[in-house]
Amino acid sequence: MSHYQHQDWPQLFAERATSSQDERLRTYYRAGCITADTPLADAPLVALDVETTGLDPHQHAIVSLGLVPMDLQRIRCAEARYWVVKPTSELSAESVTFHHITHSDIRHAPRLASVLDELLEALAGKVVVAHYRKIERNFLDQALRLHLGEGLMFPIIDTMELEARLHPRRSISWWDRLRGRQPLSIRLADSRERYGLPPYSAHHALTDALACGELLQAQAATHYPAHTPVGAVWS
Repeated sequence: MSHYQHQDWPQLFAERATSSQDERLRTYYRAGCITADTPLADAPLVALDVETTGLDPHQHAIVSLGLVPMDLQRIRCAEARYWVVKPTSELSAESVTFHHITHSDIRHAPRLASVLDELLEALAGKVVVAHYRKIERNFLDQALRLHLGEGLMFPIIDTMELEARLHPRRSISWWDRLRGRQPLSIRLADSRERYGLPPYSAHHALTDALACGELLQAQAATHYPAHTPVGAVWS
């Protein structure tokens, strides 16, 4: 289990509000973080997705970000934000096929550094919702280390992790494989399908953020009552 699972987020935010060297980060941490016993229904949430040039945050870079503020009742699409940014590493043919952001799309795009103020302001005071937290957490942390000289830490409710908890016996035996059975998938589209949510085209940062936010609402409505402490589902 990740050490993040037991992180005292309000304490960490209070410490970093004074120890961070960059004023933008100090402002972000000063906005604070809710306590682990806050009911999930009262948690200020923001669904977040980043698309990247690959899967290794030390070799690859962010190429787009989408976020949308939400809670368990509504998703505030009017406050959604979407950025295409010029990555610090080259686009590969594989990544272009994946998220359809091309060289012409990024030719005049800003560097991530120039949208950090807006990004941190949109994340301030919120708990992030993402599907497979390692991408959002590791890429943003690495990007800020590159641009600001220090990383970023924040709590995440990982909708993929919640699906993994709900379906611990996802793997199947070789005998079932021989009979043509498929292991249960906890990918975003497959997870949404289990809750009767409509299919969206994948790998657009804003669409995926929206898809992830809707998935959390469905997961909460089905498995996590409104009074569930946020500490039971974040890491």
